[in-house]
Amino acid sequence: MTYNLTVSVVLFNTDEEEISNISETILRLDLKTKLFFVDNSPTNKLELVIKKDDRIEYIHSGKNVGFGSGHNIAIKCAKDIAEFHLVLNADVNFDVSILNAIYDFMVKNQDIGLLAPKILNPDGSIQYSAKLLPSPANLIVRRFIPSKSLKAKMDFNYEFHFFDFNRIVEVPYLMGCFMFINTKVFKIVDGFDERFFMYPEDIDLTRRIYKHFKTVYYPEVTIVHQHGRGSYKSIKLLYYHITSMIKYFNKWGWFFDKDRKEINKNVLKQFRN
Repeated sequence: MTYNLTVSVVLFNTDEEEISNISETILRLDLKTKLFFVDNSPTNKLELVIKKDDRIEYIHSGKNVGFGSGHNIAIKCAKDIAEFHLVLNADVNFDVSILNAIYDFMVKNQDIGLLAPKILNPDGSIQYSAKLLPSPANLIVRRFIPSKSLKAKMDFNYEFHFFDFNRIVEVPYLMGCFMFINTKVFKIVDGFDERFFMYPEDIDLTRRIYKHFKTVYYPEVTIVHQHGRGSYKSIKLLYYHITSMIKYFNKWGWFFDKDRKEINKNVLKQFRN
């Protein structure tokens, strides 16, 4: 392998400060690393912001191909040249030392296909980034039924609200802002499913990896994520969210997804020990 770690960040009219922050963080890493910026913006003007360095590659996709498709461009480049690949959002902050800690842990635990850290909001509160596989009811209640009590009841198990998030556990859905992946996964599981423009691609990828490897929530390291929740603010993004979730349930099953029920049941057993 040429690299210990490759990293992909998908851009779309991204804040220049976020790009610089990610570049400076990754370039401080003492592992042999390659950083891919895949730019889905209409023009390539962000290339001017990218630091000139042999460890950074800028790719302009030419159009907004979506989150998963953008990362796949980098994954296709990285899967045969790196031990591990990190799918990363530009709107996260972390100390570079966590990448060394995760790398060491993943090298020692080759049965782990995907790892995600504890994620905090900017105010220090927990971001519920590790979850069960969603049902259609989760989507309907969270987006269209304005009942806080019903939402809280459904989220109690779905987002592990009973959990203190300080123990390593296996979960079938890890948020896509920071996904540390053993590249041997890509020999069995392709990258992101490109039928999803954005939103459920991280659920789908975690679920497919979970069938063959451990997918682990790892609270020994922490990142901070802005988590814009764009589909709650934009009609266009809400449309992408809903249409992509319809495609997700068409793929995996709506109310008769037997595997979802079995997986979620087995995952919840961990918390009773």
